[in-house]
Amino acid sequence: MTAIEHSQDLLAVVLEVLEALLPLVIFFLVFQLLYLKFPSSYFLKLMAGLSITAMGMILFLYGVYNGFFPVGLEIGSYFGQIKSKWILIPVGFVLGFLATFAEPAVRVLCYQVEESSSGYIKSNLMLYTLSVSVAAFVAIAMTKLVYGIPFLYIIVPGYLLVLVLLWFCDKDFIAIAFDSGGVATGPMAVTFLMSMAVGVATSQPDSNPIVDGFGMIALIALAPIIFVMMLGVYMRYIGGTDSE
Repeated sequence: MTAIEHSQDLLAVVLEVLEALLPLVIFFLVFQLLYLKFPSSYFLKLMAGLSITAMGMILFLYGVYNGFFPVGLEIGSYFGQIKSKWILIPVGFVLGFLATFAEPAVRVLCYQVEESSSGYIKSNLMLYTLSVSVAAFVAIAMTKLVYGIPFLYIIVPGYLLVLVLLWFCDKDFIAIAFDSGGVATGPMAVTFLMSMAVGVATSQPDSNPIVDGFGMIALIALAPIIFVMMLGVYMRYIGGTDSE
């Protein structure tokens, strides 16, 4: 890719971010002029924060479009073309673990859980639970791709299991479990793991990229719900008050 193409991509990302943030800026300006009337120092901090947010989004999206997406697609295409496609299952497990372990939002959630529970639920326990859960379900998603398992055969029993666990899980873990599902589907998972799954489906002649390539994020969102609820069941019936 030439420097001119890179600059055009960057300009497109800048316009995309401005299009997303401009309505929010207008909203704040209208309320500032008509209703809120914050002090000028506070308003300047707000505008500075929005500017930093815009720069962060530009850099992140530019990196995603030129780094994570192409690399994920290439990795998926490579593994999708090899004869021993079963290797995708352990590879998916490792990548799922690493992507979740590196997810900033996951770490923030784990720290907040430990702080809010006064140390009852350790942040490291949550971090490894979420990382292993996503790793397991990414491996399941790769199994689905390798052996052509219909998506409904996985997602429907998964949520039925969630409904069963609701009755047995420690109530302190229920809300945390569902929030964990949203947090785990952060930029690391969406930009890398989903593109890899699409790459695998695209490289296989008997697969439909639309049907088989998507659904990864739904499984990643489901994984922490099940595993955190299982942790809640353990804490309620076996672990007692010791979160270690």
